[in-house]
Amino acid sequence: MKLKGKTAIITGSSRGLGKAIAIGFAKEGANVVIAARSQTDRKDLPGTILKTADEIKSLGYDALALGCDVIDEESVNSMVRQTLDKFGHIDVLVNNAGVAFYYPILETPAKRWEIIQKVNLLGPFLCSKAVLPDMIKRKTGSIINISSLAADERDEGTVPTGVAYAVSKAGLDRFTLGLATEVGKHNIAVNALKPHRVVDTDGMRLWQPDADKSEWQSADMMIRSAVLLACQDSKGITGTIATDREICTWHGL
Repeated sequence: MKLKGKTAIITGSSRGLGKAIAIGFAKEGANVVIAARSQTDRKDLPGTILKTADEIKSLGYDALALGCDVIDEESVNSMVRQTLDKFGHIDVLVNNAGVAFYYPILETPAKRWEIIQKVNLLGPFLCSKAVLPDMIKRKTGSIINISSLAADERDEGTVPTGVAYAVSKAGLDRFTLGLATEVGKHNIAVNALKPHRVVDTDGMRLWQPDADKSEWQSADMMIRSAVLLACQDSKGITGTIATDREICTWHGL
């Protein structure tokens, strides 16, 4: 098991890609913290932190469900404290929580723009800042930021996610590079991982019901790539912004 004995926090893991990564990490032996706001099912979008944790436990692995609002600093700090109380250390953080808004700029309210930047960019900042003291003290750790091809595309791309989302992911890529530079001396790896094609999840099907899904992919390559990156420190892969296909190809996964 590649992650045996490691503790990993995955934000936004009540459903979708975050849930898939959490289960993948658990199968590799990690103690998994399911951190998200969703504590009750939505009518249109099922999935909660408790259900994800229960599914992992049913497979014989350990998981801790913690309600967390990634744009609330105290909520993030509380989640990290509870993780340390339970497992004693934090080895991996996956900044996966994210939101999009599929409308043109002229139809985007200022508050909607602001919340997208907060969840997609302030969230990773607050979560990273909260886990770093333990990682620095122990001189090891890996932070994985889930980014998107939207950060680089000059048009609507494979799925039109809106300019606000694209801007936030471009900022997340730059945050990845800056943080990797700052914490490398503490033996901490920081990387950005993005799917090379749309990942087929309940959420994506809800937001894009009429899209051509023939080119969508399962979460498998993202899981394999995330597991590899979770094993890194600054002596290995760090400061990289890559797709799951690139990671799998480069490293023979």
